Amino acid sequence: MKLTHLGHACLLVETDVRILVDPGTMSDFAALSGLDAVLVTHQHPDHLDAGRVAALVAANPGVPVVVDPDSVAAAAGLPGVRVARPGDRLTFGGTTVDVHGGVHATVYGAVPGCTNNAYLVDDGAFFHPGDSFAVPPGDVDVLAVAVDGPWLKLAEAVDYVRAVGPRVAVPMHEGETVHPEKYAGMLGAFTPDDIAVRRLNRGEATGL
Repeated sequence: MKLTHLGHACLLVETDVRILVDPGTMSDFAALSGLDAVLVTHQHPDHLDAGRVAALVAANPGVPVVVDPDSVAAAAGLPGVRVARPGDRLTFGGTTVDVHGGVHATVYGAVPGCTNNAYLVDDGAFFHPGDSFAVPPGDVDVLAVAVDGPWLKLAEAVDYVRAVGPRVAVPMHEGETVHPEKYAGMLGAFTPDDIAVRRLNRGEATGL
């Protein structure tokens, strides 16, 4: 599997297919081609930039756009939209994607919540939780973990990595962070030694 971090929470996952997760406003994905699926965890603009995704779909004719239930309105007008819910299993080529999660982590006070899909690729090869602390059943090889946002503190990210126990933790959700490398460093400092914290270079495909 190869991963490319395209900014913030947006990751290109390459197995036998090319799957893009969370193309939002702080991500660079416009030039991508040959996509087999686009997965959206939730409706917030930093995870779904509907206008730019429309152009992306036009450049990748027929690509399905999979969204959580509350993102349907934000994705209105996009071709190929499919709604997925926790418990669903999706198949793209020889790659499976199981839907987990269900709810966005609490932001603050009375800020309204929303649905949030978490996506498990190939029975644990990769897990993208969106803006949640969803823990999938079974082992996870590579975990994408948010390190910054109004809904979390870094200690919670550390606890989440410990709860999932992946081989590799990849920091994400850092688009508003001035020094994201420092957040990744702190995550690594408090993570058990048997879990590698690996910050990906933006735009560079990395084998994991």
